[in-house]
Amino acid sequence: MMKRIVNGLALVFLLGVSLAGAQEADQKREETRQWVAGLKFQTGEVSIGNGVAKANVPPAFKYLNPKDSSKYLELLGNPPSQVLGILFPAESDLLSSTSWFTVLEYAREGHVKDNDAAKIDYRELLADMQKGTKEQNEERAKAGYPKVELVGWASSPRYDASSHKLYWAKDLRFEGEAGDTLNYNIRMLGREGVLVANVVGGMEDLPAIEKATPEILAMLDFTQGNRYQDYNASTDHTAEYGIAGLIAGAAGLKIAAKAGIFALILKKAAALWKLIAVGGVALVSAFKKLFRRNAEGA
Repeated sequence: MMKRIVNGLALVFLLGVSLAGAQEADQKREETRQWVAGLKFQTGEVSIGNGVAKANVPPAFKYLNPKDSSKYLELLGNPPSQVLGILFPAESDLLSSTSWFTVLEYAREGHVKDNDAAKIDYRELLADMQKGTKEQNEERAKAGYPKVELVGWASSPRYDASSHKLYWAKDLRFEGEAGDTLNYNIRMLGREGVLVANVVGGMEDLPAIEKATPEILAMLDFTQGNRYQDYNASTDHTAEYGIAGLIAGAAGLKIAAKAGIFALILKKAAALWKLIAVGGVALVSAFKKLFRRNAEGA
């Protein structure tokens, strides 16, 4: 009899804990909904990075300021970070797992010379990158991260020498996952750094992203004094890599080092998403897109 009473009390306690957890989750969901509903987006001309660059945001897009962008990324399971904002398609629902968006950053790591651009054999570069990725897999496994295969170009690199703008996309396959992952990168070269626009989305978003890329490239640019042509070889720092190095991921620690940071939070993702899921739709897929984009670095 005593054993049944103890078991009954234990069950009541567990049910109480479960109900308390459900109430807390409901409160978190409501707080998230209210926060998203209150966000103020911008269109038109927007200053980026304390005036280093600017965006002329057309009606087809909406820009979210750095503070709210950083909080949004934290809600997606990322550690605190400083970004220059996020560009969303105008119709995007920020709480939908089907949305894609573009995270803006600035890497002030030197002037990237583009005199190698016309000479790059992208098939050979891809082969080198695939070899490097394969060689790094043992270290990934030892660190507890899934192995990854660089399947190929999802979109072959394209560089416009007149505007000094570049974009490419990689098709990645992570161990244990059925589908492939999209890694879409847009870069704009400036006087002493690179404006980074990383598109977070899935392989199913590739056609929409490809269609939008020309518009994203057109709306972003450096300001007077920070443009590529404003470079002064006698006073400005020069990067130790060119276009090939930028594509291969040699663009310094500031961006590439994120691989370890974002990998650390993978195990916490499931619990977090239970708190911020809205309307019964879990955003795990959106988190995976964001995690894997950063897990591969620039």
